[in-house]
This record gives sequence, C-alpha cells and structure tokens, in this order.
Amino acid sequence: MKVAVVGVGLIGGSIGLVARQRLGAQVSGYDPMPAACEAAIARGAIQTACDSIAGAVADADFAFVAAPVHVLPEVVGEALAAAGERCVVSDVGSVKRPLVRAVDDPRFIGGHPLAGAETAGVDHSRADLFDDATWYLTPTKTTRGTAYERLHRLITRFGAWPAAMDAETHDVVMASVSHLPHVLANVLVAHAARMLSAEGERLPATGPSFRDLTRVAGANTALWRGIYQANADALVDAIDDVVERLQAARDLLAAGDGDAIAAWNEEARADRRRLLESDLEGGEVHELVVPVPNRPGIVAEIALALGRATIDIVDLGLYPASGTQGTVCLWIRGDDVAEQAEALVRGLGLEVGRA
Repeated sequence: MKVAVVGVGLIGGSIGLVARQRLGAQVSGYDPMPAACEAAIARGAIQTACDSIAGAVADADFAFVAAPVHVLPEVVGEALAAAGERCVVSDVGSVKRPLVRAVDDPRFIGGHPLAGAETAGVDHSRADLFDDATWYLTPTKTTRGTAYERLHRLITRFGAWPAAMDAETHDVVMASVSHLPHVLANVLVAHAARMLSAEGERLPATGPSFRDLTRVAGANTALWRGIYQANADALVDAIDDVVERLQAARDLLAAGDGDAIAAWNEEARADRRRLLESDLEGGEVHELVVPVPNRPGIVAEIALALGRATIDIVDLGLYPASGTQGTVCLWIRGDDVAEQAEALVRGLGLEVGRA
C-alpha cells in the first residue's frame, strides 16, 4: 500500500506514522516548507520527500491533504488531478462545506479526525494520535461506494472510528462543539485580564476551572483564522444562541430565584452527562445485508442515514454485481442499535436481511 500525505504537520505526520507502523505502508510526503519534509523523514513519518503534490500522489492508493482550510479546495483539486483512478483522496480539515461545494469527484471524500494536541508540527506527531478518535467522513451523492468502503476500512485500521455526516450538519456541529469553545476561551481570558489590569492590579493566580475553560485560548492563529472565516455563518448562529442563554442566566441571577438557579444548574449537569456518555453499548456485532441498486450515491445515503442517528458502522463491505444490483453489508454492534439501523435502512426503501 502507498499512502501520500500532502502537508506534513501534526496530523499529516501522524497519518504517515500510523500507516507505516501499523499497515507497513510506503508513505510519501509533500509540504510547501522543505524543512517540514526533512523533519518528517527524521521522525519516520514519511520515507520519501517529494518536491510537488503530483510527485507525492503518484501511484498512491490513498492521499490525505492536511492543509489550512482556506486553501483546501485548491490543494485537493491539484491532488485529484495528479492522482490515479483508484486513488482515494481525503482531507483532514475541520470545515467541510466550502470544500464539498468546490470538489465534485467520485474519488474524493471529505474527512475530519477529532484528534490533535496543543503542540503543532511533525515533531509532535504520534502513531497513536487517532486511537479511539471519531473520524468524520462527509460523502456525497457523487462519492464512489468502493472509495468510501476502502477509506472507512483504512481509518478503522488507524484505530479511529469513522462516522458519516453530511457537510452542512458537520459544520453546524463543529461550530458548537469545537469552534465556539475557542471563541469563548478567547473572550474569557480577555475579560479576566482587562478587568483586572484596569484596576492596576497584578493578575492573580488562576484556579483549575479557569485554566480548563481557557486551555485553547489563542490557539495557532494561522490555522484558526481560516477556520473562523470558513465557518463564520454557523459560528455566528452559535454565538447568537450563547448570547441569549447568557442573558437568560443573567436574568436568573438578577432575580435571585434560588430554585430557578438550582434547576438551571441541574439541567446543565444532565445535558453534559448526555453529551459525554455514549448512547451505544457493547454487545454482539450483527451483520445487516442490504441489496442495493447499482447507482451513484447509494452507499453515501446509507452511511449518512446511520450517521445522523449516531450509529457507528463497525465494518462495511461492498459486493458489486453485474447488472443492476449489488450488496452492502453493515456490521453494527448491539441488539437494539442493530434494530434501529435496520429500520433506518428500510426507511430508505431498501430491503434488509440478517446474515
């Protein structure tokens, strides 16, 4: 297997490391900064440093583009233009709508691993960075089913959990759970620092609550400027909702209603528990066999339907057949979850059997 990495930083380098160490893959890399490729070779993240995107993706089975979000459409387009017909091209950007709108190629599947660290650069890359991490995939109606299956299985072998989500939903979700926390962290540190400096006081030592809430404040500007701009509309909506909720909390405190304040706090406790606890329990893995018409987008339809219900696909198999029919096999963990998945697939007008 040959894997190409375009952009050899923390994420790109970690992809190279896990592909080499766990899959025995040949890994080539390109980065606009030659020093990054030199560091990647020294780190063992890549074996071959290339002086162009075309050189990196030549003969590759998979290509991952790890570039800033504002240049992703251009860089992904260049990778696709140079890649072979069987090469699956993906990216790792945290904003998907601009990219999905710009790229219409059956070999491309948008991706976003929920993994990272405060430290950047290939020197901090790790082969275990993706272990047990959710890795969002955003297939479209033009996505080739076999490309999705191959990428799904590769990411599983990386140790991550692939999850399908349409680009619109992905960006709205990320605005709330990823991008908004960075905005709030920036606001909190500015509030604390400016309030105290206005009094001419030395800034006091901060407690663990403040440190935890502001850990991501002032994150890599070169990266986050592009993210803020690319997902600005969804982020503005999220900020507006938070402003309303802050106003409601302010009104509770001003009214001094202890029972209402207690109820508000308990509701937050319950919401946090629901968000952090997995709804999926372990159990036997069930194989669902789905005869499907041989038409573009059918695999994406199934994956997105299950993804919207937060149902993990443990494994996925495609069995194309000559003529108008093929078969998709889905492995789902847990009795109740498998029944829910079966109902959702039937809701798409497809038959479902159990192996």
